[in-house]
Amino acid sequence: MKRLHLFLIKSFLGPFIATFFIAIFLLLMQFLWKYIDDLVGKGLEFTQIAELLFYASARFVPVALPIAMLLASVMVFGKLGENYELVALKSSGISLLKILFPLTIFVIIIAYGSFLFSNYVMPIANLKNGSMIYDIQKKKPALNIKEGIFYKDIEGFSIKVAEKASDGKTLKDIIIYDHTAKNGNDKVIISESGIMQLTKDEKYLELILYNGHSYIDIAENKRKRKNPYRTTHFKEDLIRFDLSSFSTINNSEALYKGHYAMLSNQQLATAIDSLTIKYEERKITFTKNITDKYTANSEVDSLIAIKPFSRIKIKQQYDIAINKLQTLKSITKSNKDDLEYRKIIITKHNIEWHRKISLAVACLLLFLVGAPLGAIIRKGGFGLPVLVSVFFFLIYHVLSMIGEKSAKDLSMQAYEGMWLANMVFVPIALFLIYKARNDVQLFDFSPLLKRMNQFLKKKEIQ
Repeated sequence: MKRLHLFLIKSFLGPFIATFFIAIFLLLMQFLWKYIDDLVGKGLEFTQIAELLFYASARFVPVALPIAMLLASVMVFGKLGENYELVALKSSGISLLKILFPLTIFVIIIAYGSFLFSNYVMPIANLKNGSMIYDIQKKKPALNIKEGIFYKDIEGFSIKVAEKASDGKTLKDIIIYDHTAKNGNDKVIISESGIMQLTKDEKYLELILYNGHSYIDIAENKRKRKNPYRTTHFKEDLIRFDLSSFSTINNSEALYKGHYAMLSNQQLATAIDSLTIKYEERKITFTKNITDKYTANSEVDSLIAIKPFSRIKIKQQYDIAINKLQTLKSITKSNKDDLEYRKIIITKHNIEWHRKISLAVACLLLFLVGAPLGAIIRKGGFGLPVLVSVFFFLIYHVLSMIGEKSAKDLSMQAYEGMWLANMVFVPIALFLIYKARNDVQLFDFSPLLKRMNQFLKKKEIQ
């Protein structure tokens, strides 16, 4: 039996590793497609791109593992069925459950590892990946001044050149608007030509201008309407631009540290308790304020107290009541929105708590779907098994998305939404195991076809 167990595990490891990395690659391509606009033209170094892809890949590990389990199990057991190895094992008295046993133990270990990864490694990967994406989105595009177009990516300046030489440094007919004083276009520099170059540390852009003029708008003279501009002529001038915003990306991890996707399950449980207590306190405070401050006759009683000997007109009473109701409606709506927002935040924390466990359980569940499915279809390789696996995973993924969205919309409890797909696949797994164990076809249409043939023969006789 030990040799059989080792044989099954060795047979499973190869396809599992291969499909795992294929799944990671496909998920990574989806990630790049989503953020391609934020990455292009930012002058990122290779190390920064590699770091971003590394953290993004780490985020996809818990999702890729169930996919790999399903694909590998269908492929391996399909190949065993195709080569009649399963038939040989069953004929020697080894049941399907005994065949599945060693791989099930292996898959449980992988599932537990998936949970540990989701709980301790993925929050760090999410933090690093989220902060890097934020910094890249905020980072300005790489320096690229084009002919005839105002370049505005250097803060406080707008630069336009009529012609740019092939060396990328020599410029002609240069116009520079200086907005650093934040008074509009109060300073303009015009030059016949110039040379553009970076300093050695690449922190500053130097622009050496030749044969030009600078025009400065003087507010004091402008009031007198006499020579509102001060003009300066120069043969050579040097302007230095600060490129700190074009340098290495900043570290924005502090912005994301409290985010629910960056927390372990222990931290999520603590945060959920804290948020729930605050939610209940807010609800009690709101109810108390409404009951204490907005009694039915408070405004009328105060008006009577001020004018004890005057009779209040009915119209005044109506106006007071209407104003009170409008105020009450506005306050109630505001507090309702606040309470609903707090509840959504609590739900998102609960969703993340259940996600880590449900994805780990999905590894075992999809294996128990894939293994009997492969034994039934009896086909190995990347053809039919992949097609069948993708079909089942799409069903699982759609159910997961529906459940998560319903939980976020508060139409379902968090645990109901995050476990919806798993609960649907439990009977599917049991059904497939039963079919494979008894060597029954997945869908046996022979009785139906037999009855149809009998019905057609009777029609012909008549």
